[in-house]
Amino acid sequence: MGNEPNQHSVRRIVLPSGRKIDVIRFVDQLDLYHGGLHLCPECQSNLVQPTSWVEAGATQWQLELHCPNCEWVGGGVYDQQEIEQYEDTLESGVQDILEDLKRLTYANMTAEVDRFSAALRADLILPEDF
Repeated sequence: MGNEPNQHSVRRIVLPSGRKIDVIRFVDQLDLYHGGLHLCPECQSNLVQPTSWVEAGATQWQLELHCPNCEWVGGGVYDQQEIEQYEDTLESGVQDILEDLKRLTYANMTAEVDRFSAALRADLILPEDF
């Protein structure tokens, strides 16, 4: 217990004067990540991302985490099972992003073809357009 790093979250607050302060809150690791490493303990966003990671033993990793939604920063040392679950969640998120990209690309290309076809039908495309 004595060698375990303190678990904490950092929240940056901007005062009306424009001055920024960091509020550091120390919490128990199990309380902080009861829902998974991808969930922000501050805003419950499921977009928490690793910003750095290093091996902390044979079956443990030390991660620094960041929530892009509320700017929460935290981290700690996690066992292999937690890391594998987090990796699965991150991989699923990448697949979701790729599927969204495919749908958006298809929708944009379809709209472009529709506009081009409408312009052809209306005789708005001239040889000098090419």
